[in-house]
Amino acid sequence: MRSNVGVISNEVSLSQNRRICEATFLGLVPYDDGLRLQELAVERLRSGDAPEQLLLLEHPHVFTLGRGADANNILADQDQLQTNSVEVHETGRGGDVTYHGPGQLVGYPIINLKPDRCDVHRYVRDLEEVLIRTIADFGIKGGRIEGLTGVWVGNEKIAAIGVRIARWITSHGFALNVNTDLKFFQMIVPCGITDKGVTSISRLLGYDADLREVAATAAANFGEVFNRQIVAEINVRNLD
Repeated sequence: MRSNVGVISNEVSLSQNRRICEATFLGLVPYDDGLRLQELAVERLRSGDAPEQLLLLEHPHVFTLGRGADANNILADQDQLQTNSVEVHETGRGGDVTYHGPGQLVGYPIINLKPDRCDVHRYVRDLEEVLIRTIADFGIKGGRIEGLTGVWVGNEKIAAIGVRIARWITSHGFALNVNTDLKFFQMIVPCGITDKGVTSISRLLGYDADLREVAATAAANFGEVFNRQIVAEINVRNLD
């Protein structure tokens, strides 16, 4: 495991040839507020009022449906959703149905892929690489499965990816199962895939990982893969 990224710090890379990307750990954020934060970050980046952002956070229990998702992949009925305090949201990302909840690290990169990274498939593969490196820093070997997105440990998915790109500015992003309660995935067909399982860092390690340490590791790896100068904060920001 990396020894230099225990928590998100205020350290700034000294590289002068990289774009600045601010990485912030926001704690537990309601899904609607997360959407609002992304929209604001996209607007500010496009207008030149702010640098690129990597928003790192958790959501309360929620099932999200991507563009063209099959609602039948939510197996739980309304009573089950209410009993387990699970919200359901349609969203503008790609992909099918997925779950977000406490203990899962969600990452929303708001970056401009112009001029040299205007390739959707490369962007998704690069996000996978960030996550493969991140779990490797915790002693877990992950990889890809041909024809599928995300990061896998054997036949079990540990990280899902669903992105939106508008005029080459990105939003939405990835969800890495850290200390996630995996029982919630039994209420859906994750990403519409019926013959694969799900797993988490804590399940594979046998103990809960420090979510902020995982966030810091992911931010560092994001900077390396995307050639960004990461400016990172530990503060949990208010939405007010």
